[in-house]
Amino acid sequence: MTSPFLTWHTFPTPAAQAAALAQAVAGCLWQCLRTQGRAVLAVSGGRSPVAFFEALAQQALDWPNVTVTLVDERLVPPAHADSNAALVRRHLLAQAAAEARFLPLVDEQSDTAHPAAALAAAEARFPAPDIAVLGMGADGHTASLFPQAPQLAEAVSPAYGAKLAHTSPITAAHERIGMSLNALAAVPHLFVSIQGAEKRAVLEQAAANPLSFPIGLLLQRLQDTSHPEKCHAYYAD
Repeated sequence: MTSPFLTWHTFPTPAAQAAALAQAVAGCLWQCLRTQGRAVLAVSGGRSPVAFFEALAQQALDWPNVTVTLVDERLVPPAHADSNAALVRRHLLAQAAAEARFLPLVDEQSDTAHPAAALAAAEARFPAPDIAVLGMGADGHTASLFPQAPQLAEAVSPAYGAKLAHTSPITAAHERIGMSLNALAAVPHLFVSIQGAEKRAVLEQAAANPLSFPIGLLLQRLQDTSHPEKCHAYYAD
């Protein structure tokens, strides 16, 4: 059994996957720009999105009316090697996309030593995304919703009212802030990008047994809230 809210798109190579994902996201951005006059795109960090970022940056869109933000961020200074914002600036906010507005979760004024203060500042300026492109770890985490984080239960609770949450991953470096499960489930267009047979197996398990993984909890929340769209999984070996 698989989730009715997950559609698979499979590609022979990561390059083909990145190109197809960039075209799909550009199509959603174009639709939002046509109907709303603006669009908000939230993206994930890590190493795997680089090819997607570079392909999307070449798309001919009304980039000055696009706001780019992040699904989640490590609580590190913007110039830190592990900063997702630095990755976005380097690989996405270039070429045609250089004219987009960028709204990071952590900036030079963020108090990275005090998560509550950094979270409050990010929450106050965080826009509601029209499109979110997620990654997923081999443990089934997505955004910064890590299975063993002490704050996970609160961040995935249906009663959680904030758009962002602070998490302390047990299995990864750095404190994080990122979108709550409710906020993710409210995004009209959701994509998840994964590579490799191990991650495909995890996502398939999460679709079949959603309570076992954070990414599965998202699929379950989409079903519980009768989300109008499916989450699209873009996969390459």
